[in-house]
Amino acid sequence: MRKLTMQELNRLPVADFKATAKSPVVLVLDNVRSLHNVGAVFRTADAFALEKIYLCGVTGRPPHREITKTALGSTESVAWVHVATTLEAAQDLQAAGYQLIAVEQTTNSVLLPQFQPVAGQPLALVLGNEVFGVDDEVLALCDAAVEIPQLGTKHSLNVSVAAGVVLWDVLSKLRVFDAADR
Repeated sequence: MRKLTMQELNRLPVADFKATAKSPVVLVLDNVRSLHNVGAVFRTADAFALEKIYLCGVTGRPPHREITKTALGSTESVAWVHVATTLEAAQDLQAAGYQLIAVEQTTNSVLLPQFQPVAGQPLALVLGNEVFGVDDEVLALCDAAVEIPQLGTKHSLNVSVAAGVVLWDVLSKLRVFDAADR
C-alpha cells in the first residue's frame, strides 16, 4: 500500500470543477459565527461537489483570512451567496422546490440513519448557530429535522463536523458516489 500522488487523484482545475455536474444539495449556514467553521464547510462542500452554500446573517464570508486558511482554496471553487437572513434564504429555497432539512435535535427529529432524502428533489440542509442552533422561524419552515445519533455526554458536534457527517450519509443514500470516477 502507498499513498496516491496528486496526479493519481485526478484533481480538477477550478474552472473544470465549476463546469462539472454538482450534487443536488445546498448548505444553508444560519448565523454561524466561527470563521474556521465556515472555511471547513467550504472545504467539505468542495469535496462533495455541492451546488452552493448560503451564508446567512452574521455568517462570515470570503474573502477573509480565517476562512481562507481553513478552506484551502475552496472559496474559489464552491458557489456561494450571502443572504441577509436565514428565513429569507429558506423561503427562497422552498419556493424553488428544495426540501428543507434542519440538522437539529428537535421533538420530531429523525435519526440520520432512518432519514431518506427524496430522490429527484433538490435538498437544502440548514445548519445552525454554534450556540442557539437553527432559528425557530426557520425550523418552522423545514420539512424535517435530522439528528446525528451520539453516545457521549455532550450531545452536540461542531457545525462543520456535523455538515460532513450528514452530507456523507445523505449523498450515500442518493448514490452520488456510485457515479464518481476515481
